[in-house]
Amino acid sequence: MARDAAFDASARRGALLAAVEDEMHPIPDDQLRLIFTCCHPALAPETAVALTLRTLGGLTTPEIARAFLVPEPTLAQRLVRAKKKIRDAGIAYEVPTGDRLADRLDAVLRVLYLVFNEGYDASSGDALIRRDLCAEAIRLARVVATLMPSEPEALGLLALLLLTDARRPAREGPSGELVRLEDQDRGRWSRPAIVEGAALVERALRMGRVGPYQLQAAIAAVHDEAPTAAATDWAQILGLYEVLLRVAPSPVVALNRAVAVAEVSGPAAGLAAVDAMAGDPSLDGYRYFHSARADLLRRLGRWAEAADAYGRALELAENGPERAFLERRIAEVRARGTAG
Repeated sequence: MARDAAFDASARRGALLAAVEDEMHPIPDDQLRLIFTCCHPALAPETAVALTLRTLGGLTTPEIARAFLVPEPTLAQRLVRAKKKIRDAGIAYEVPTGDRLADRLDAVLRVLYLVFNEGYDASSGDALIRRDLCAEAIRLARVVATLMPSEPEALGLLALLLLTDARRPAREGPSGELVRLEDQDRGRWSRPAIVEGAALVERALRMGRVGPYQLQAAIAAVHDEAPTAAATDWAQILGLYEVLLRVAPSPVVALNRAVAVAEVSGPAAGLAAVDAMAGDPSLDGYRYFHSARADLLRRLGRWAEAADAYGRALELAENGPERAFLERRIAEVRARGTAG
């Protein structure tokens, strides 16, 4: 599927729609109806999400593999096995109703989360941001939150996407270059999106069923509500990551926690936390692991090691603006090392 037509009315989409058409169905959006249909509980959750992303989400197999931190051949094999299981088991494409909607909610939210992530932080290409994916993920998350207002994670996901997307106008420089969070002009952030997102996460948390999207939204709200980068309440962010690591442990959450440790206790403590994860094979191919480590080494004045870590991140990066940023960092730390 073409990158600039991620959610268009393809022949595949049309065939699915014909199979699940029901004008009286409670899901009011065709695209969302198809996503609920594809997130079938007979498939393993990760497999259902991956298949849905490939079939409907506009993401390529390499993009999905990077999102799941698995090699591309592994992801491709999962997709083939999933399609075979659907065929052999005669799994019908049918739109769930009633309580069965809730059974598929986790997978549907995961699909929208990953579509947004690929839009906000494009893994390849010449543009840092794919605005079409961001907008569609937010639109569909809003439909889910409206359809299931008593589900706190549905509200939490919408809050997270709004609070993250609020920073999008300041994430690119005049020439499309990457601007790091701490260097962004906060006056360009969308205040309406921040206000709406913060209200949503507060509403979700009051329901008393805390989940990973609510916690991530709370972290995003702390960032967004800080008037300056220096005023960011990193202690609160670290505490939220500690909870998130218990609720939904993953290598990426652990890495983000390590970054927060660096802000609270200094780069040496952060680097120790990052290096403690170095044995995880899923992180060796994760460019942000190496760029985070490089940044901590840079802050410690360990220039040659920083250059090597930035170089590894550059090897893994396929996005043009991101590669340009890493190249600038490499030149900077090498120059500092020579000068020192």
